[in-house]
Amino acid sequence: MRLILRYVPTAIPLLTVTKLIKSYEGRPVLTIPVMEFTAGIHYFQGSNGSGKTTFFRTIAGLLPFSGTVTLDDRHEINRTPVDYRLRVNYAEAEPLYPAFLTPRDLAGFVSQTKRAPANQIDRLATLLGVDTFWTQPTGTFSSGMLKKLSLLLAFLGSPRLILLDEPLSTLDIATAGKLFDYIRQLHTEKNVSFWLSSHQDISLTGLPVSRVWQVGNGGIMAVN
Repeated sequence: MRLILRYVPTAIPLLTVTKLIKSYEGRPVLTIPVMEFTAGIHYFQGSNGSGKTTFFRTIAGLLPFSGTVTLDDRHEINRTPVDYRLRVNYAEAEPLYPAFLTPRDLAGFVSQTKRAPANQIDRLATLLGVDTFWTQPTGTFSSGMLKKLSLLLAFLGSPRLILLDEPLSTLDIATAGKLFDYIRQLHTEKNVSFWLSSHQDISLTGLPVSRVWQVGNGGIMAVN
């Protein structure tokens, strides 16, 4: 299956990154002078250690950095952190949760934080199959079960942008099909944008990719 690329007309950027520097122990690992990202489905590629996860976690507001990240030309991650985080969600590549908590515990907390609509948890739990282990402690979970829970949490609320780090890893084929159908639905009907990173062939998702980006050597550049 070939990668489907879709033209996106010029518009106000969904996300603007300016003078971003992310460092570890004083050593810069990611530098972005200025970059604008349009709405749509974007694919970020790069080798292990290239910085994809660091970039996603920074954009999600989970890592400190210098610079600015602004959503919809209104919500800046440091000046209006609550408004920003209500609109940007993130699913970890390798999620890890306190071993004693259950999906019900975590989904209840995140849904309150994200101001999720009524019944959204139940619908997502059924869609992703999390309802089959709803009250089990996460310390007993396989990697596939953890991935499904991570994805459920990433869809809660009314996000404008959802970051999915390695969504294909450890996910069974049936659930992956449901996931990508739901992504297409949200993108088409709700105008939700998605960023995906993967070491696997992203064309297998069948998603209409707006832009492909290469992450590496401390920066990001457009491939198409």
